[in-house]
Amino acid sequence: MSELTRISAPDGVVPAKQFSHVVAATGRFVAVAGQLALDETGKLVGDGDPEAQARQVFENLRRCLAAAGATFDDVVKLTYFVTDMAHMVAIRAARSEFISDQRPASTAVQVAALAGPEFLMEIDAFAVVSKST
Repeated sequence: MSELTRISAPDGVVPAKQFSHVVAATGRFVAVAGQLALDETGKLVGDGDPEAQARQVFENLRRCLAAAGATFDDVVKLTYFVTDMAHMVAIRAARSEFISDQRPASTAVQVAALAGPEFLMEIDAFAVVSKST
């Protein structure tokens, strides 16, 4: 595992409750492209259901991280693209199923559309793993 320093309250910045303002890392950088709620066959999971889509997206992120020799413990940054900020409730619930007490730096952006109208969210991740992995 890489060495990560998570800073939730830098001097002069209001403390973060749901994320870290800064994550400093040493190791090998891993970028995971934005993941959608598609199963391994390319079929949408959770049509109109933000909870089901969020769980599938995090499962896809987990699989992508594993392919690079990483886990959610190595994630330093998540970016959430949502068609409705109300979906953040479902995303936070799914995130807590996959990410324990680690708090990656995070950004949430509401967008007009994603790759198709059936998609409610897309999430990408940056991770840092030890160079020996």
